[in-house]
Amino acid sequence: MTEHRIALVTGANRGIGFETTHQLARRGWTVWLGSRNRERGDESRASLLELVPNADVRAVALDVTSDESVVAARDTVAQASGRIDILVNNAGISGRFLAPDETVPADIVPVYDVNVLGPVRVTSAFLPLLRRSDDPRLVMVSSGMGSFGITTDPERLESTMHGLAYPSSKAALNMITSQYAKSLPGIRVNAVDPGYTATDFNAHHGTQTVEQGTEAVIQACTAERQPSVFTDRHGVIPW
Repeated sequence: MTEHRIALVTGANRGIGFETTHQLARRGWTVWLGSRNRERGDESRASLLELVPNADVRAVALDVTSDESVVAARDTVAQASGRIDILVNNAGISGRFLAPDETVPADIVPVYDVNVLGPVRVTSAFLPLLRRSDDPRLVMVSSGMGSFGITTDPERLESTMHGLAYPSSKAALNMITSQYAKSLPGIRVNAVDPGYTATDFNAHHGTQTVEQGTEAVIQACTAERQPSVFTDRHGVIPW
């Protein structure tokens, strides 16, 4: 395996994406910090360099809802790095968390555009760069809210939260992950659930630290042997 690793993380200017970039940069990796807004990406890169001086973190504008933006980011990474070893599809939005009977299609479309079509758009564009790696990995940041097993378990917090847009988008992402895993035998493909983590995503109401929430992501990026499964920081969880 190539000793020096190159990763791309989408939605990396804050939260789980930022901490993932931080943890990978600490390992001496080259990390492309994907951010919809380039200015915010540059600010996040500057913050990371304060935490990890001399880290090889490179900001790149990447709006997962835009074909043009994704292709431009792919071309930038290809020209500078030639390949990527790990793609972390982290960018996601919650949308309006409404009761199912109050939800209309207009509430669902923007969530699917980011959480479902975004990972497909980015993966499709970056697959040629992943295939240049001798140990390529594709990591989808999903959620326990997308697990049928977890959301129907009365012992789990996720079973008490009812909504259409976000949970169904993550369920769709899990199936997308499974299908990629079957069709890309040379690439390790995994979905991960960060858990209920205190970030801007949930107004910092989560019960885990961002470091804890990132554990499953880092495990999927770095594990010596990792079958295509759905995991959280404690191990395998049901799809």
